[in-house]
Amino acid sequence: MSDSDDLSEFGFIVDRISRGEVPIKNIERELICPCCKELFTHPLILPCQHSVCHKCAKELLLSRDDAVSELDSEFSNPATPVSSPRIRRLSSASVERLDRLTRTASLRRSFGRKGWKRTIHSQGITTFPCPSCKYDIDLGERGLSGLFRNFTLETIVERYRQAARAAVAIMCNLCKPPPQEATKSCMDCKASYCNECFKLHHPWGTPKAQHEYVGPTTNFRPKILMCPEHDMEKVTMYCEVCRRPVCHLCKLGGSHANHKVTSMSSAYKALKEKLSKSIGYLISKEDQVKTQILQLEHMIEQTESNGEKAKREATDLIDGLCAILEQRKMKFIKSIEDSRSSKLEKLQNQMDEYQGMLENSGLVGYAQEVLKETDQSCFVQTAKQLHIRIRMATESLKTFQPAAEPSFTEFTLDVSREEELLKELSFTNVPDAPVIDLTQSRLYDDGIICWHQPNGALPVDHYKLEYRRLDQDGNCAWESTEDVCSTSKVISNLDTNMSYIFRVKGCKNSIYSDYSKEVLFHTPPAPVLRFLFDEKCGYNSDHLILNKQRDSVESVAGLPMLLSAERIVVGSYMSLNFITGDTGVTKGKYYWAFRVELCSYLVKVGVVSDTKLQEWFHSPPDINSPRYDQDSGHDSGSEDIALEQSQPFTFVTIGMKRLFIPKGSASSSTESCKRSVSTPSRIGICLDYDKGKVNFYNADTMQCLYERRVECSGTMYPAFGLMGGGAVHLDELITLKESTKPGFFLDS
Repeated sequence: MSDSDDLSEFGFIVDRISRGEVPIKNIERELICPCCKELFTHPLILPCQHSVCHKCAKELLLSRDDAVSELDSEFSNPATPVSSPRIRRLSSASVERLDRLTRTASLRRSFGRKGWKRTIHSQGITTFPCPSCKYDIDLGERGLSGLFRNFTLETIVERYRQAARAAVAIMCNLCKPPPQEATKSCMDCKASYCNECFKLHHPWGTPKAQHEYVGPTTNFRPKILMCPEHDMEKVTMYCEVCRRPVCHLCKLGGSHANHKVTSMSSAYKALKEKLSKSIGYLISKEDQVKTQILQLEHMIEQTESNGEKAKREATDLIDGLCAILEQRKMKFIKSIEDSRSSKLEKLQNQMDEYQGMLENSGLVGYAQEVLKETDQSCFVQTAKQLHIRIRMATESLKTFQPAAEPSFTEFTLDVSREEELLKELSFTNVPDAPVIDLTQSRLYDDGIICWHQPNGALPVDHYKLEYRRLDQDGNCAWESTEDVCSTSKVISNLDTNMSYIFRVKGCKNSIYSDYSKEVLFHTPPAPVLRFLFDEKCGYNSDHLILNKQRDSVESVAGLPMLLSAERIVVGSYMSLNFITGDTGVTKGKYYWAFRVELCSYLVKVGVVSDTKLQEWFHSPPDINSPRYDQDSGHDSGSEDIALEQSQPFTFVTIGMKRLFIPKGSASSSTESCKRSVSTPSRIGICLDYDKGKVNFYNADTMQCLYERRVECSGTMYPAFGLMGGGAVHLDELITLKESTKPGFFLDS
């Protein structure tokens, strides 16, 4: 498809949106407050760009103060039911306290910022978590009054309400009873009119005829958006760093003085074009979305079917094991019953014999009767067999031996091995999903992705790493690497200034684990400048220690500094110890990253021009001279700018675990606390030689912290300055893999 076809299709989609052919329906979930779970009422835009009802924001402000006391009272009294964890409704006392605070804050604000600050901070209610992203929102001194109302969202909610209650008409506010149905609403008068009343109150030729009117509505918003920080100022600019509208006072001397801003019309045009393109893209992909929905429905059906099948198979297998156990059980029981019957029979026969030995029993009585026989021949004939029997009974008495043992030890079962096997009975041994290590992974035009197995997880045979580029089209397929036997993989030929998603899975005995949690990385805005520290450029071995690999430099406040202390007097200044990279830039755009030890006393990082550096080293300014005054005491910043322009370096300062933004010409000394951020774990620098611009980044999130112009002349090198204890470590993928040409040399 040609570019003209793309534009015509895009224009057709935009026309559909503007004509309202894309209906407002099924969007209720976008219009629900995450706090009260109802349609938004006077929504406020939080710094995290989520919205919350004005009333809910007030409740959240007091919830932290009331939470501890309320929970203590609830748990101390078991009879008191615990309230719903979703939203804690305020008591009447809390509402009264809130109203009192609001009124007091309004009065304090009329007397200046200092009183307002005391009121808010004394109550400790300036911070609460966003109900959507759980990000802690700090409202600062102005509290809720420092937030913009989301008028656009209010309008959409009102239109949705009207669509939901189409049968309920909005009545004219000026009609005599009975009122007529309104046909339009005036945004200036904030009232709704029928046709006759509108003509009556907005006659032609009067200023009211120029009022803005819309369809019937109950949502009247101001025509001009005012700045929350400067009540009487209109918002005319857009801060690209904070992504919010600002007024000219915010830019001149407020918290946005060093931020990049653009005109409101430019921001409106750019954001509207981006949003329209995104909406147009979604609409154009409607068939694709429907196909994916059908695919998801099929997957849901497959999941239900496969789940039932797996349950049946597991049940059948367990039932089979139970049947085998039942068969073995019947066999064992029959063997025990047969043995018991045999033993009982033998013991019973033996007992019967012994019963006959007793007096008055059969054998003894019979023998006594035989002894009465007087005929010798008859006696001998009978007594011979009787004697044998009695002799055997007599001998059995001397050596008594039971005919059978009552124990059944031969039928004892050893099931310990089977018990262990049954305890280990489980589904197929699927390995645990690995975890991508964000602290060790790096992404440039080449990237290294590291991962590890969860604690206690079994090792796997190999891993499979997959990644894809995240662009607006979303059509990029997953790319898969070959089997990786280690826990890291280097990815080459990545596009600059692009987001990539990575995931990894493990394989054990040909069985793959689930994918790891997908992780998003953003590549730098330019190719990587690979370099090492140059020990020949201004390097002072007395104060700096360079490791053998030349990828780490450490500043040591040791004996040389103590010896130089004899020369330190009031008014003297100590200088930095400089070191540069051994590779420079003469054209194009390049990026590099490094890590500064948090315990560092003072470190400056940036770029340096070799031509200016030559002049600086040959004729440095005498800062000990009485004529040299670094700062006259004014807050205009002109002295700082003049000094900075005379230096060959373009630096930002790092110290006390903070990164300090250089003072701009429009900044004041009162803004010093707003010119610092927490030191990122890794810092990135991007130098655009052709455009004469240098940017400083949080290398972990690729957030631009500071941008400024720089005069590029000759060769520009990465530069570092250290004072006191501290260290700088280059990223692994920034350092050179092989030796390169040496850097430039400076005369001492």
